Amino acid sequence: MGFIRRQEIQLAIKFLVWRYQKANLSVPEHSDLEQQAGNIVDEAHRIARERGSNVLSIIKELASDFKKK
Repeated sequence: MGFIRRQEIQLAIKFLVWRYQKANLSVPEHSDLEQQAGNIVDEAHRIARERGSNVLSIIKELASDFKKK
């Protein structure tokens, strides 16, 4: 895994933890968070390719929506 990908996953994990805490939900184990974050980053890259948007803004949007699923 490359440096940038690791940084994107760590950023997505931070957003997920923040969203779980904000919603007063228990934060899953780190391995589960990494899996969720990996899915978010993959989805963000797919959307960015389609829209030509900024990956960071898409990660924020997906992280806020992901806990609702």
